[in-house]
Amino acid sequence: MKQVHLILQGKGGVGKSLVASLITQHFLAKGLAPICYDTDPVNQTYAGYKDFGAIRLELMRDGNIDQRLFDQLIEAIINAKDDATFIVDNGAATFVPLCAYMFENDVAGFFKEHGLQLVIHSVLTGGQAQADTMDGLASLLDHFKSAPVVVWLNEFFGRVERDGKKFEDSKLFRDNQEQIQALIRIPEVRKETFGADMDQMLRQKLTFKEVKEAAGFTVMAKQRLAMTWRTIDGQIAAANLS
Repeated sequence: MKQVHLILQGKGGVGKSLVASLITQHFLAKGLAPICYDTDPVNQTYAGYKDFGAIRLELMRDGNIDQRLFDQLIEAIINAKDDATFIVDNGAATFVPLCAYMFENDVAGFFKEHGLQLVIHSVLTGGQAQADTMDGLASLLDHFKSAPVVVWLNEFFGRVERDGKKFEDSKLFRDNQEQIQALIRIPEVRKETFGADMDQMLRQKLTFKEVKEAAGFTVMAKQRLAMTWRTIDGQIAAANLS
C-alpha cells in the first residue's frame, strides 16, 4: 500500500528532521527507496543528507501555504506507484498553515479514499519545550482523528515526564491510545560520549551507515553509534511502519 509519512510539530528545534532521517534510514536499510520531501522554509537539515535525495519544496509564500504547490505535491503522491513510500519533513513555521490546509481540504480523508495510508509522526521532548510539544501533539490528535500517529519521545533534553509520570501515564495518551500507533523513544544518553557522537554525526549530516566508514570517528564512537542505531531501528521495526 502507498504510504505517506508526515512529520509535524509546531515547536522548532525538537528533532523533526532527525525523525525524518531515522525513518528514511530504516526504509533504506530494508532495501526500499522512499521519496523524500523537505518543506522547511527555514532550515534545510533533511535535504542536507545526500543519500536521501530529498526534494526541496518551498510551500510557504508571504507567510501562507502556497496551496497550488501543495496541490502539486498531492498530485505527485496520488500518481506515484502503488507501493511508493513518501516521507515529508516539515518545519515549525509551516505547522499551523499546513495543518489548516490539510484540515480544510480533508487531506487525510482524501488519501484514505484513494487507498493511501497517511501516518503522522510527532515529537515530544523533555525539558523546557515539553509543554509546547504536548500542545502540538494534542492539536494533531484532535484535528486528524482518522490518521494513525506515531509519537517520538526525544529525551535528548531530558525525560518526557510530568510530575514524575511518563507520557504513557498521561491523560493525553489514555484518551488517544487507539489512534497512537506506536511510541518510539530516542533515549537519554550520556552527553560526554553517546551525545557527543550523535552531535558530530548530525552536524555532518551523516547516516548511521556512513559513519561506519567515515573518518574522524573513533572506533568506540562508531560502536556507540551502532548501538544507538540498533536501539532506535528496532523500535521503528516494531512500529510496523511498512
